[in-house]
Amino acid sequence: MTKSLRRLALASTAFFALATGAMAQQTVVWWDFLAGGDGVRMKALIEAFNTEHAGEITIENTTLEWGTPFYTKLQTSAAIGEGPDIATYHLSRIPLAVDSGTLSEITDEDMSGAGISDADFTAAASEAGKVDGTRYAVPFDQHGLILYYNKDMLAEAGLIDDDGLPTGLDGLENFNAVLAQFTGDGKYGLSTPTGDRYRTIYSLFGQQGGTMFDEAAGGFFPTDADVAKLTSAIDVVKGWVDSGYTPVQVESPAALALFTSQQSPFFIMGNWEIPTFVDLHAKGELFEWGAVELPTLFETKAAWSDSHAFVVPANAGKEADADKRAAVMKVIAWMDQHSLDWAGAGHIPAYNAVRDSAEFQALKPQSDYAGFADTAVFDPRTILAGPAAPLGDAWSNYVNPATTGEIAPADAAVQMRDDLNGQL
Repeated sequence: MTKSLRRLALASTAFFALATGAMAQQTVVWWDFLAGGDGVRMKALIEAFNTEHAGEITIENTTLEWGTPFYTKLQTSAAIGEGPDIATYHLSRIPLAVDSGTLSEITDEDMSGAGISDADFTAAASEAGKVDGTRYAVPFDQHGLILYYNKDMLAEAGLIDDDGLPTGLDGLENFNAVLAQFTGDGKYGLSTPTGDRYRTIYSLFGQQGGTMFDEAAGGFFPTDADVAKLTSAIDVVKGWVDSGYTPVQVESPAALALFTSQQSPFFIMGNWEIPTFVDLHAKGELFEWGAVELPTLFETKAAWSDSHAFVVPANAGKEADADKRAAVMKVIAWMDQHSLDWAGAGHIPAYNAVRDSAEFQALKPQSDYAGFADTAVFDPRTILAGPAAPLGDAWSNYVNPATTGEIAPADAAVQMRDDLNGQL
């Protein structure tokens, strides 16, 4: 651990020693859905916590299958009082979890007892953890859509500045001109997998200031202007397909290969691919590369985002245990304060002190795209949102096919709106 973050952790430990006094040995039952590199990093954090807090708190961790199986098991287990003490969660699914009674409120007193507050986190993530002003989650990171780029190809085209960052990409006309410059002879200006294009479209919808959901105003895409903005965002991505800047149909592995084989200078994907490129480059199997925020093609910066967060299940029938709750909150605070290690997976720490630290600023390319934490567009606050939820089905059924010509963009926008409103 670096010096400044070690001082932060030691100060936190001293605070807890004074605030909680002598606490009986606590076992905190932990569930997460983190596999692959994320799982490895989280298990290392848990092991470090247990070592540091030996004789005080022990995290007993279990990893379950990502998606519907995880959320269903957590909901049913909490309903019969057999859920864990703490769980990881996606902030986009918080409204659905609250509607089903799965989560316990995390009060201001809980937060202050752990030495943390909303002010310690990005505003976007902090608010995404609340429903009607009540907090149900503490953010751990923000992950979102970014632009990967081939430094060598861009340098040859005169599109790299002295800091190794791409230039001339903002503005739709400019970006399209750059894509055209690299398209031809079996190469594409941009690699973007068909199944993930909805994230780009939602980002461009956000760049236009679109409102996806407003219950009081009529539900999804409440105005004709919002439908038009979604249509415009679809038109942009469909235009890339129609112009040959990106393949019509391409699965994620093939899209990744287009970039790594230098068949495309750009790759739009979530920051979770960072470890893949770090490992390839370390083995000498990848060119010089970088990653930055999505170009601003419309009025304002915006990019699709979600967060891994910590929640406390509302275990039915279990009596409140102040010492257990204090231990759980201590776990949450410690994890956030040590999230620099988690950033190695490409995620942006939601905890301001870590994200603003010199150690994180030196972490590349993470610090080059960290700005999306402040301009993030999360899923709308509705029970239909989040991973493995109806909103994702609607994106797949209407919007992704519209980029390949199967549905007209305007029709896709209207059909998506009507489908989702019919499920409310």
